[in-house]
Amino acid sequence: MKRKRLDTFKLIFLVLLFAGLSSFRPPSYQIALLKYSGGGDWYANPTSLTNLIKFCNRNLNTNISEDIATIDAGSMEIINYPFVHLTGHGNVVFSPQEIENLRNYLTAGGFLHIDDNYGLDEFIRPQLKKLFPELELVELPFDHPIYHQHYNFPKGLPKIHEHDGKAPGGYGLIYEGRLVVFYTYECDLGDGWEDPEVHGDSEATRQKALQMGANILQYVFTTK
Repeated sequence: MKRKRLDTFKLIFLVLLFAGLSSFRPPSYQIALLKYSGGGDWYANPTSLTNLIKFCNRNLNTNISEDIATIDAGSMEIINYPFVHLTGHGNVVFSPQEIENLRNYLTAGGFLHIDDNYGLDEFIRPQLKKLFPELELVELPFDHPIYHQHYNFPKGLPKIHEHDGKAPGGYGLIYEGRLVVFYTYECDLGDGWEDPEVHGDSEATRQKALQMGANILQYVFTTK
């Protein structure tokens, strides 16, 4: 009798183990944080991307790795990451080699999201002009698809932190008809993605930030 009970327990364990393994999905892709020179804090908002990924995996049924890569602007390995995020408060400097590498990455199908963490604007705009001298950084209209993915933002970017009290703006570089760089200005999306105790934002504010971030990722991975 004791032997039969043990065999039954083994059988149940194997069934549960197999069920667990069959439901496990290895991550489909990984995203990266861009490391740059110039003295700016490229490492700001350390919990933001992980929280955004968890939100997307839970609410959009995506399968993104929660292990965030850090990639140098000049690394050839950047091509392995379909979505790269840049943030910070201060100076950003790209060398000529890094400009070439980033441009090759973006024109080959990559995507760069830049989130102004307050103080980045005056430094990033000249670098973007070096990256695509032939393009103008344009404000995206409110009917752009990036604002109307799983979540609807009829008035564009949500305002997460006030700072100077300016309206938030979503700007883009469009190369051969494709949005390759999305720049979120006066918005502080990344702050809204951070752990709640970091900035003390309300849950409603954090949800708006996470939903807009989810729209960005969904747009990148579903738009050809």
